[in-house]
Amino acid sequence: MMHTRSTILSRQLLAACALGACLATPAVFAASSTPADIESRYKLDVQRCNSGQTNQDKATCLQEAGAARAEAKRKRLLNSSPSYDKNQTQRCNGLPAGEREDCLLQMSGQNTATQSTTTQGSVGGGGILRETTITMPGSPTTSPSPTAPATTTMPAIPAPGTNVTPMPGSAQ
Repeated sequence: MMHTRSTILSRQLLAACALGACLATPAVFAASSTPADIESRYKLDVQRCNSGQTNQDKATCLQEAGAARAEAKRKRLLNSSPSYDKNQTQRCNGLPAGEREDCLLQMSGQNTATQSTTTQGSVGGGGILRETTITMPGSPTTSPSPTAPATTTMPAIPAPGTNVTPMPGSAQ
């Protein structure tokens, strides 16, 4: 079977989505760390599994919800991880040097005075779109003054079939 560029890109996109789904669950549990919050989140996950609101089959969904609850109770679900930062850096390293800094700022999600990043979408919905708006201060411009069209002196070209005699005093 021949692998075309679109097949390879489709597989890479699928792998990225699967990785994102695995990384999304710990981030949700990291925000709530009390036992009551963990149980509340678990019940919500089970409810979503039972109603078919996930992209997994019911058995896998319930297993993942239970595993996430167990890890949250052990305080092993953290939102910040060195591997996240490394992943962000690796994504941007493939870009030209001029675009790398903007990429790192976009991946961090930090907003500055001249740059704001919005994130929308979900892994389950097909992807995450990050849009960054960079405000560049304009350079002051002055309106160009009207100038007279340039005039050039064209030598006289004789019409075909005519003789042109030089004027007295001109060199030829």
